[in-house]
Amino acid sequence: MERRVFLKGSAAVIPASLGLQMLMSRGTAFAQGADFKDDVEVLNYALTLEYLESEFYRQGNGAKLLSGVEAGYLKQVGADEDAHVAAISQTIKDIGGTPVAAPKVDFGEAFANRESFLKTAHIFENLGVGAYLGAASFIKTPAILQAAAGIFGVEARHAALVGDLLGLAPEGGVYQGATETPETKANVLKAAAPFLK
Repeated sequence: MERRVFLKGSAAVIPASLGLQMLMSRGTAFAQGADFKDDVEVLNYALTLEYLESEFYRQGNGAKLLSGVEAGYLKQVGADEDAHVAAISQTIKDIGGTPVAAPKVDFGEAFANRESFLKTAHIFENLGVGAYLGAASFIKTPAILQAAAGIFGVEARHAALVGDLLGLAPEGGVYQGATETPETKANVLKAAAPFLK
């Protein structure tokens, strides 16, 4: 995916004005002053999470725990995460930064069965939603913020899809309520830490 596609196309998932309003509505209240110094740091933070998700779906889909429509959905989710990795990596290079390396991961018992795969996917997708929302107020470049809003929307749709496959209740399961909740960098990294070697 080219940078201009990342900067323009991915924001088409939700209207830009709505995405920006959603991202900015509560993110600043949760912002920690020293979380990120510039857009490259925010993008590398997002890239680390996207690496985690991309590898999770590569391994999970490879375990062949799902079939039929479910397998098709999760294969597409994995492809989306791969596209996010490629787009964010290229954007970091385009603005003069160096993308972080993919972390080594260990997903433990996440692929023991269908339910554990889907439950872990649900956790990762909701973590991504909170991470993007929490980091939004640190993004200085409007085009990057707009693109991040597009990925935020996709992560939220992934979470809802997986919640539905798990048969969760609509509110609090398939979706998290009338608004999403931003997460601080510290909370996101703490939640991701058990999966990182």
